[in-house]
Amino acid sequence: MVTAPPAVRPGHDAPAAAAQPSVRRATALSFVFIGAGTALGFARDLIMAHAFGAGNGTDAFLVGWTIPETASPLLIEDAMALLMVPLMTRALRDQGTARAVVRRLLPRLVLGLAAAVALIMLGAPLLVHVLAPGLTAPAGAVTCVRLTALTVLSFGVAGFMAATLRAHGSFTPPAAIYLAYNVGIVGTILLLHGTLGISSAALGVAVGSVLMVAVQAPSFARRLRSTGPSTAAAAAMPLGLMAVVPIVAFTVTRQAQVFVERFLGSHLAPGSISHLNYAQKVGQVPMVLSLLIVTVTFPRLARIAGGDRRALRRRIEGDAVLVSTVVLAAAAYLAAFAPEVITLLFRHGRFSAADAGLTAHILRLYVLGLWGQSMVGVCSRVYFAGGRPVWVPFRMVGAGLAATTVVAVALVGAAGAPALAVANAAGITIAAVLLLAGVRRDVAPLRWDPLGRDLARLALAAAAACLAGWLTAHTLAALSTTGAPVLVTLLAGAVVVPAVFALVTFVSLRPRPRFRALPTLAGCREDGRREEDRGEGP
Repeated sequence: MVTAPPAVRPGHDAPAAAAQPSVRRATALSFVFIGAGTALGFARDLIMAHAFGAGNGTDAFLVGWTIPETASPLLIEDAMALLMVPLMTRALRDQGTARAVVRRLLPRLVLGLAAAVALIMLGAPLLVHVLAPGLTAPAGAVTCVRLTALTVLSFGVAGFMAATLRAHGSFTPPAAIYLAYNVGIVGTILLLHGTLGISSAALGVAVGSVLMVAVQAPSFARRLRSTGPSTAAAAAMPLGLMAVVPIVAFTVTRQAQVFVERFLGSHLAPGSISHLNYAQKVGQVPMVLSLLIVTVTFPRLARIAGGDRRALRRRIEGDAVLVSTVVLAAAAYLAAFAPEVITLLFRHGRFSAADAGLTAHILRLYVLGLWGQSMVGVCSRVYFAGGRPVWVPFRMVGAGLAATTVVAVALVGAAGAPALAVANAAGITIAAVLLLAGVRRDVAPLRWDPLGRDLARLALAAAAACLAGWLTAHTLAALSTTGAPVLVTLLAGAVVVPAVFALVTFVSLRPRPRFRALPTLAGCREDGRREEDRGEGP
């Protein structure tokens, strides 16, 4: 487990190297656990596709799934982390302990979320009607909503624990929560799907959410015991409404893209919501993994926010290039091999060839928005790291949501479910571009010339790698009358796509050798220092 930072004296900052663990080490440990949780999530979706296929039952479950889908960004990854990590980090920096903050806030959080669970359960029929008015069998969706409503409480506690641990420099237990979550879902489905049907999946979501709390509880208690005594100053740290509302508004607005899909998808053919969901689950994997770096660096970002603007600029530029490298390379692979990926993962049991074909088509459209998804994650953390109320992220994501809604409504009648994927990609990309411009204007003087050039080169490399992967898949298919085995095609693509991506990136960078093909945070820092030494910095 990553070690906690040593206690610091009130009013004094610990050295950066001692205050937080190695970025590489923390990222590697997080990658292992999140990778394992992602793999088990694929197994979960595979089991569901095999057992339930894509139809009215899975559509009903996915309406219920809207509850944890909305609660997760609010209570675990986005709103809770954006709010609590800076708060806990400042408490540790100034007082050497976060115990008073935990004692003051956690009981109130539990009481408020318990009341929310009760309201959701009581209002489940109305909620189903609002979310998916076109469902032909809403009763199953009502049951699923009531079962998944339990996640609101457990997600809130799990997210609070995760934010506290990350502020202490402990990233392994928070990274393990999705592994525990999927263990609960898979185990419950395997045990009870024969008797409960699709409701077993909803019950599994509730069980898994409780395991998310259990896996963090020992480390959470140990971290609080190991800190110094609480003080009145720590207990008085503010957490006002004006600090909470912008973050919640941003998170809900970002998640509302899913609401648009579910609402419009409920009026399409049965199974449309399920096809969108399966494609989205696959498409979001590289985006989630690419954001590991900003999850790990967020406590550091909170430390320098409002201070050295050059250091802040270098951090943002480094994160943006690193995240773009990962997500664009993965997007190229998924776009080239979407049919093979979907066939390998889901073409079993009741998931038909027609289901696989439509899901693969939707996946190719979804990946067009992966860069936008990742950049929204990078930029939103920059805004909220300072702990001040800001409405810019909400406004920018709101503009993206408006674009999503307009495109979806205009195209869904003619193109069906694929139109919703196109709308999603268009809206989130618009939001990302607006947020990057806002960060440069409001937070740090990003250098458009090197950053834009690097992003353009990475996009060119992704396009070339995608084309090479597509040609590889078609060549292998043409060499055999029965077609190459899916696994062989995917393995060949795993060699060709990264190789072409790296080659094109390297060649395009040759005119400016100081910008490396696969940049690192250290490299971006060194570039910035050289620029400042020449007097070119802001």
